[in-house]
Amino acid sequence: NGSVFGIAVCRQYSSGSAYPSVSLSTPLPGIPKPVFASVDGQEKYETKITTLENGLKVASQNKFGQFCTVGILVNSGSRHEAKYPSGIAHFLEKLSFSSTAQFESKDEILLTLEKHGGICDCQTSRDTTMYAVSAEVKGLDTVVNLLSDAVLQPRLLDEEIEMTRMAVRFELEDLNMRPDPEPLLTEMIHAAAYRGNTVGLPRFCPPENVEKIDRKLLHKYLQSYYCPQRMVLAGVGVEHEQLVQCARKYLLNVKPVWGASTPANVDKSVAQYTGGIVKMVKDMSDVSLGPTPIPELTHIMIGLESCSFLEDDFIPFAVLNMMMGGGGSFSAGGPGKGMFTRLYLNVLNRHHWMYNATSYHHSYEDSGLLCIHASADPRQVAFVTQSEFVAFIACNLSLVQMELERAKTQLKSMLMMNLESRPVIFEDVGRQVLATGKRKLPHELCELISNVTASDIKRVTTKMLRSKPAVAALGDLTELPSYEDIQAALSSKDGRLPRIYRLFR
Repeated sequence: NGSVFGIAVCRQYSSGSAYPSVSLSTPLPGIPKPVFASVDGQEKYETKITTLENGLKVASQNKFGQFCTVGILVNSGSRHEAKYPSGIAHFLEKLSFSSTAQFESKDEILLTLEKHGGICDCQTSRDTTMYAVSAEVKGLDTVVNLLSDAVLQPRLLDEEIEMTRMAVRFELEDLNMRPDPEPLLTEMIHAAAYRGNTVGLPRFCPPENVEKIDRKLLHKYLQSYYCPQRMVLAGVGVEHEQLVQCARKYLLNVKPVWGASTPANVDKSVAQYTGGIVKMVKDMSDVSLGPTPIPELTHIMIGLESCSFLEDDFIPFAVLNMMMGGGGSFSAGGPGKGMFTRLYLNVLNRHHWMYNATSYHHSYEDSGLLCIHASADPRQVAFVTQSEFVAFIACNLSLVQMELERAKTQLKSMLMMNLESRPVIFEDVGRQVLATGKRKLPHELCELISNVTASDIKRVTTKMLRSKPAVAALGDLTELPSYEDIQAALSSKDGRLPRIYRLFR
């Protein structure tokens, strides 16, 4: 019973009998128990992995949506070129998705993908080559067929190789002319840290090798490295059984265009950290993005050995990198922009002439490199290097708990936000399965990040400061301290350079 405008109303059926008085929280008599939609644990979102008879791994992660990202990752990159002229991986990246046994030209590949709203891309790093396609789920069969053909049956025609030579030359020219020196400095710091071995080998094709690379050489390289045991077919947004079915159809008994694989010729060298310095004197006075000239800057990157991504210390190093943070002096502030990181508070906020101070962490299966990139006026170059050391050493001496918690929260938030994107999930699944044969899920990584303590950070920093520094310097280097002085400052308690560099400061 209830009342409307003060008039008593009796709730009743049309037949005249009254409603039963039943509480809303108790099940209604005579009605079947409802089944509510729910996520049943983690099962639906776990990465499923299957290894085919030929050694190829198939890994997938289901994700709601009508589009999927599928690709082949190969354990092959510039670090494997010790026995070959450097630049093969760079060439293969540029030659990707060209004509194959089934497809006459790159245009035909793109038109085939267009029918399924798809796009393709190939990226090489120092240790991995990744061929990826994003398209509608219903085009999965076509996509896996196309990937198999692009990876195992490329024609590598003379005109395609000639076009690639032009593209490589243009990229090398662009690398030296662009205002952002970061890609060039990263190349230099790796060359300094791992002199002449594995990840220290050039990622970009050296100009003198452009003419040396031809079809015969590419086939010889592909024969050793493009074998099923060194590959992962990864997919996000697809049913695992469907992906395995496609893999069996297109990747199981396929004979590559270069003949039988010879995995015995694979270079299994372990990265040897050497430390050292690589300098490039360059006139940076005319580098400008437009009518407003950029001031002439000298760029310095200083790195120390960290650890491989397979070690337990990888997570503390990732937190340390987040704590160092940094960025450009014109970076707009705001929540989560990292304005409370060490490099902002101790370097950029204190020295108006610093244009940039950013921390980077590169990690591989057998080594790693934590470095700081700084940019400033050429006359302040000694001061810049000093600021970098102090930043490194300060982490070892004083650590505020709130600062550590902030870095951990920032790292977790960055991880989770990046893993919202389908291509990022694809790369994460592919790389983890290629390197370890399994995948750590985001909630597991977050737990590991939460468990990092102040003593972990101090321990990894102490260990890192024992290694010889790797230095890359670009620009006007007349004021650059000697490598020996940089090394001495880094092993001192306060990171100060010898007195000759601060006499008139």
